[in-house]
Amino acid sequence: MLKQVEGSIGVAEAIGLCRPDLVCAYPITPQTHIVEGLADMVRKGKIKSNCQYINVESEFAALSVCIGSSATGVRSYTATSSQGLLFMAEAVYNAAGMRLPIVMTIGNRAIGGPINIWNDQSDSMSMRDAGWIQIHAETNQEAGDLHIQAFKIAEQLSIPVMVCVDGFLLTHAYEQIESSTQEQVDEFLPPFKPMQALDCDNPMSMGAMVGPEAFMEVRALNIAHFDNAIEPIQKISEEFEKIFGRKAGGLYEHYNSEDADTVVVSLGSVNGTVKDIIDEYKKDNVSIGSFKIGCYRPFPGKQIVEQLKHAKRIIVVEKDIFAGVGGCLANDMTVAFKDTDVKIYSVIGGLGGRPIFKKSLIKILDRGMKDELEDLSFIDLDQSLVEREITREDLFMTKAV
Repeated sequence: MLKQVEGSIGVAEAIGLCRPDLVCAYPITPQTHIVEGLADMVRKGKIKSNCQYINVESEFAALSVCIGSSATGVRSYTATSSQGLLFMAEAVYNAAGMRLPIVMTIGNRAIGGPINIWNDQSDSMSMRDAGWIQIHAETNQEAGDLHIQAFKIAEQLSIPVMVCVDGFLLTHAYEQIESSTQEQVDEFLPPFKPMQALDCDNPMSMGAMVGPEAFMEVRALNIAHFDNAIEPIQKISEEFEKIFGRKAGGLYEHYNSEDADTVVVSLGSVNGTVKDIIDEYKKDNVSIGSFKIGCYRPFPGKQIVEQLKHAKRIIVVEKDIFAGVGGCLANDMTVAFKDTDVKIYSVIGGLGGRPIFKKSLIKILDRGMKDELEDLSFIDLDQSLVEREITREDLFMTKAV
């Protein structure tokens, strides 16, 4: 059934159909409407499980409670954004290290300082190597569908999953989505049978101290399980399509890029803008396509190279940047394509919620197709302002010396 609904409520309804046993909530913009929606569903008895809804005093507490509940074999969910994800960083690593199949929504938002509540993807990128699977939604339809898949991925592999949903652009946007039924979700998602769980009748320890004699082996084992998740993530996406009759998730998605000379690669909602631009180029028979990466961690580098090795150049458009790294996705792409002749360009845009306008992105892509881009470029950056400030600071430092 199609209905017009806010993205956050669509996500909440999809999560409710997964019959979570525990929802742990601490509000932070822009994910708050998701946990508010779940609170309303629990209050009205709409979640068909004995779901316990717990309000806590911080983001760190939210994930810590999920760690405790998941360790006892309870299907557990929480959500956060931005500074909240940073606050729970210790627990993020602990959940992954203990291989607890928690599902957490990230309402992607810029991290400070300066403080900013609008969208970019620097928050989830800051935890990209914490041991959580990361999957990204392009639309609100996909955002809901990915949460249904996330519980199956997490519980089948015993690895926690972050579902990354662009803040405001998706969470607060109203779109027409196709609702899932409880019968479909029950057919797709079996009852939770934990790989390991605390049990008073069969005592065991979890998350105990590990010394130098075994820590390296534990870490190597965790990484092996993580890397082996790539194939199951794709298979679960294909299973979803068979039951629900629509595609969502998976490792990647081509859009006129199977034989294109230039391929634009990106994560999340910006893919919609990129696809509109590709449609305009196609009218003039320009050899350019879009390639959406759905699974960012584990990074399916070998699969991406196999799909795009025909390209002359890849233009990576992303909404994050880190000192010494640049764009995280572009950095991963550069490593993956190091043994090929494919040129990788990194383009940064949308930081702190700045709009990525079609006309601005077209200018970048036109230059890229002529190989006139720098290795790192910005969309609509006021370079003169940056240079003036650098000059002012240099003068100040010179006088101070």
